[in-house]
Amino acid sequence: MSKTELTNFVVALLYKLFQKGIKKMEFSLNGKNGTYRKIEQYDPETTEKISEHYKKIIDLLGEDSSREGLHQTPMRVAKSMQFLLQGYEQDPEEILRSAMFKEDYRQMVIVKDIEIYSMCEHHMLPFIGKAHIGYIPNGYITGLSKIARVVDAYARRLQVQERLTTQIKDCIQQTLNPLGVAVVIEAQHLCMQMRGIQKQSSTTTTSDFTGAFERVATREEFIRLIRG
Repeated sequence: MSKTELTNFVVALLYKLFQKGIKKMEFSLNGKNGTYRKIEQYDPETTEKISEHYKKIIDLLGEDSSREGLHQTPMRVAKSMQFLLQGYEQDPEEILRSAMFKEDYRQMVIVKDIEIYSMCEHHMLPFIGKAHIGYIPNGYITGLSKIARVVDAYARRLQVQERLTTQIKDCIQQTLNPLGVAVVIEAQHLCMQMRGIQKQSSTTTTSDFTGAFERVATREEFIRLIRG
């Protein structure tokens, strides 16, 4: 299959998925002659309603939403917010269950430095950082990428870091039923850096543990491994 045929096949497949009711998806690829092509699909009614609200906000702030530089901004922001908050449409437990495997392994499994991009629910400004996840299997393991997907599913919502930490821990514990779960998140909050106290170098760390990780020795081993 040539590059052009492959490209046409992928595009056709995406449109079939859209027709089956998927509300939004973003997919990018290189088109003919190396040009950049992007396909986006969002729920038209939701996008239009969000766009109307942002148009009013721009005008209320003293700008002219009809001028050239801002004319398409409400629609762009409407799509951007749906992308940034897509976690509401995802089921984190189902993500884990989609790749559960029986395995007689009872040592620590750690996925660290998982990038986090989330939105503070108080000011709707981003907080950005990393999550470190560990668990000790109890008959079942899961695909490593699924742990990162669970982080994304909860992070891509209006959040506070404390709740995000606990939600990830509870999801893994309830779905895999491991001997223990450990979650540590380190993040910088733009609501502290861009406004308010304006402290540029501050980092917030949260943690939550279950089962075997409540023992000091196990927890210290986890902390040592994610710092290594």
